[in-house]
Amino acid sequence: MNPAELTLDEMERWLREEDDRKLEELWEAADRTRREHVGDAVHLRGLIEISNYCVRQCGYCGLRSDHHGLQRYRMTEEEIMACVGRAVEFGYGTVVMQSGEDYGILAPWLAGVIRRIKTETSLAVTLSLGERLDHELELWRNAGADRYLLRFETSDAELYNLIHPALADRRFDRLEILHTLRRLGYEVGSGVMIGIPGQSYRILAKDIDMFRRLDLDMIGVGPYISHPCTPLGQGDSTSSLPPDEQVPNTERMTYKVMALTRLVCPQANIPSTTALATLDRDNGSELGLQRGANVVMPNLTPPQYRVLYEIYPD
Repeated sequence: MNPAELTLDEMERWLREEDDRKLEELWEAADRTRREHVGDAVHLRGLIEISNYCVRQCGYCGLRSDHHGLQRYRMTEEEIMACVGRAVEFGYGTVVMQSGEDYGILAPWLAGVIRRIKTETSLAVTLSLGERLDHELELWRNAGADRYLLRFETSDAELYNLIHPALADRRFDRLEILHTLRRLGYEVGSGVMIGIPGQSYRILAKDIDMFRRLDLDMIGVGPYISHPCTPLGQGDSTSSLPPDEQVPNTERMTYKVMALTRLVCPQANIPSTTALATLDRDNGSELGLQRGANVVMPNLTPPQYRVLYEIYPD
């Protein structure tokens, strides 16, 4: 196996592979590639879920705007800075401010928070706030933000529209935004969900190839988990794929994607995600680190807000 030259056919074969002995070869190749290119250090990035407001109607996500039973919150600057203080205390190198697509987070206000973090600490600042306007992204970059994470979720346009309906008054191309972020000088992160209804093995292989073509700095992959209070969570899927073509949203499939991602993007930072840990609370994060990942994102969100950031249950 030549990682740099893995073809779509080869990636698809690995995604379909179920022989444990052969998969051990994949795990070992990913672990070796990780060690050779990014070393054995595990990078700790403190996650702060600063708001659960969202204007979108994504088909699977519990933060969707018409989930009226969800109590909404938006953290204050002082609450965010208290979490930042914990990140410093714990020795983390980065804080990740994440939210739903919340236009109530005003760009100048957040720029002030970013400047304060950069002035008062040596932490790197990562943002994961969804689709925002170019001038907002530029303002945050000029304030000192280092990285921006925006998952393209799937490279298949039809599947993307199923899970992410467009807003009537705002239409964005996520791949175009990723190029804008690169132009602005951000380190750029993206990723996909694994096991979306209608996602075939070929589509998933193309997703991994898209990682390679985008030359991403950080890549997050995790299993598709729908919230029960959403259309997809209630079984409203138009997928007509035969069962042997539908990608399962299992931890094993997630490990395969993570390992293949490490092989085709050897320099990237790859987190062992919270969704993976949700499927396997005992070993999920650890096995992820043995199969290509090199980042863990401990959650610093205050408990009273953490329970309300309900993309999916628990």
